[in-house]
Amino acid sequence: MISDQSEGTRTSLSLRPITPEDEEFLARVYASSRAEELAITDWNDEQKADFCRRQFDAQSAYYAANYPEASFQIIERDGVPMGRLYAARWEKEIRIVDITLLPEFRGTGIGTKLLRDLQDDARAAGKSLTIHVERFNRALGLYQRLGFEQVEDKGVYLLMRWEQNQSGNHEARKREGS
Repeated sequence: MISDQSEGTRTSLSLRPITPEDEEFLARVYASSRAEELAITDWNDEQKADFCRRQFDAQSAYYAANYPEASFQIIERDGVPMGRLYAARWEKEIRIVDITLLPEFRGTGIGTKLLRDLQDDARAAGKSLTIHVERFNRALGLYQRLGFEQVEDKGVYLLMRWEQNQSGNHEARKREGS
């Protein structure tokens, strides 16, 4: 259970393992992450849904094959599913494989809370925290505000890393105004 006081009320965020019954919800979460870019196509709703379903299936297969030890979890608040958090815990690094909230839950502080909790986990374990993020993803600014720094440019994706000493330096720079 994760304590959350976003929006001025105390609620309970929790993470639970995904189950086969979550597949349609997860497909909806995935589709929501592609809605903005698909809005500018001339595809009809059926074509968009078909594209998203095929891409979701391919992504799910990729994650299962390449991150077999990762935790694949549903983000919930008071039992209501809100998104997904996939994380791989390796010897020297915690990799955020995917973190996505449904649009109605974005910008409410929930993602920040989850990322700070992951930073706390990484700090306690003496590990770095990393994520690949699309260079035009709106969340890139959030990662930067939380002290993530770009360590690699992979074209469409940037590899961002947070380390305990890096975050302290980031916060000091913010206070100094540089």
